[in-house]
Amino acid sequence: MVQLIQASNLNLGDVKERFHLQEMRDSQFFSEWQGDLPELSDAEKQWLDQIKDNFLSFADYPLHEEIIKLSVLAPLLFLAGLMQLPFNPEAEKPVEIALETEDEIIRGRIDVLILHQRLWAIVIEAKRNQLNVREALPQALFYMLSSPANEKPIFGLMLNGTEVQFVKLVKHAAPHYGLSRLFSLANPGNDLYVVLGILKQLRAIVLQ
Repeated sequence: MVQLIQASNLNLGDVKERFHLQEMRDSQFFSEWQGDLPELSDAEKQWLDQIKDNFLSFADYPLHEEIIKLSVLAPLLFLAGLMQLPFNPEAEKPVEIALETEDEIIRGRIDVLILHQRLWAIVIEAKRNQLNVREALPQALFYMLSSPANEKPIFGLMLNGTEVQFVKLVKHAAPHYGLSRLFSLANPGNDLYVVLGILKQLRAIVLQ
């Protein structure tokens, strides 16, 4: 009998074991978020400062993930040029993977998916602001593994409003992934400057 598993119930160990997934801690594996990033205009920095101020003004209270998407994620994707052609955004996209050797089907829904042709350019998983952003990693990795793209890297973004982290997955041969450093709105200055620069960088890479 086939067992149905919800992606939201997976932990990181489950994903690694079921999909033979390995983490790469070598900084050269996920070099796309490092180095020289696209420069931001003064207007973009002003927008990001306003986004940070607005979010922190009500972040002392429990926030639903939909509020986080509206207040932080949506403006970031707009400023990065990921909410316009040739990219195609989708929300709550259902996905599933059947594991024949385990008689299991894993199902879930991607919070936000940014598509370019058949490549899943950015997979985004949001969590409530009370949760550590790493709580989103098992689901994000599962969704990235279900992508039809096998030759090119797939990039993911995890956020809980206060914290943001990027993930890169390579599926060909043995699947493996790497993480960026953690960015936080609680840090001095504004880490959203770097987050937006990385999103612009990934956009350019996908369009190459």
